[in-house]
Amino acid sequence: MPNDDTIKLLNECNSGIKMGVQGINEVIIHADDKQLIDILNKYLKEHERLGNKTHEYLNKFHDSGKEPSTIATAMSWVKINLTMMQANQDEHIADLMTDGCNMGIKSIAKYLNKYPTALPEVKELASDVIKLEENFALDLRKFL
Repeated sequence: MPNDDTIKLLNECNSGIKMGVQGINEVIIHADDKQLIDILNKYLKEHERLGNKTHEYLNKFHDSGKEPSTIATAMSWVKINLTMMQANQDEHIADLMTDGCNMGIKSIAKYLNKYPTALPEVKELASDVIKLEENFALDLRKFL
């Protein structure tokens, strides 16, 4: 049976991945550059893959997961939609997504440190989320 740290870390990964999927889905419809659209689609699929893996663990451990906070979701939606009213949307999309990646990296790294007794495979999943966000931010740099 998993310990408390394992469930808490999984829930934070679950919430963060959901925020990433929501953010990408919000901006992808505004992207013009084919390369940027391809990158967004690639990382959307990767977020969904890790989200599915997170759900497999949550189901295995009989936990329903954690939704992103209502405040964080609302603030993200407002920021995205206000930013999309500006010119040069591809640059703004890259900027927004990079900010999201950086927040995800900080958040998951913090929880990895906060929950040190989580099962090794769940800690590895959290590390995979961090790597995903790092690679996403790197791929977005050419659009900034």
